[in-house]
Amino acid sequence: MNNSIYTINKGINKSIEFRGLKAQYIWYFGGMVIILMIVFAILYISGAGAVIGIMVIGSGGVLMSIKIFAMSKKYGEHGLMKAIAKRQIPQVLKSYSRKIFQHISR
Repeated sequence: MNNSIYTINKGINKSIEFRGLKAQYIWYFGGMVIILMIVFAILYISGAGAVIGIMVIGSGGVLMSIKIFAMSKKYGEHGLMKAIAKRQIPQVLKSYSRKIFQHISR
């Protein structure tokens, strides 16, 4: 039996990268696995059958994995948080009164 060696840390102050997933995307992938296990348990308990559950979980897992790897490649380590923060900045500030600006001290 061959032993597999996986490199996780590449150096000091570098983000964790595992098989192409960077930083927080590893946590997203782990959360996805847990959610898929819960969905499978719910499907199995409700009587949907193991085959249907495996098909639903398999297709959902593949789609979510592709999405997580795509986000990791597109945004990188901190890019997703920056993109979410950028969406929350207003495009235009509207002021219908000059009172606010007249009381600003220099």
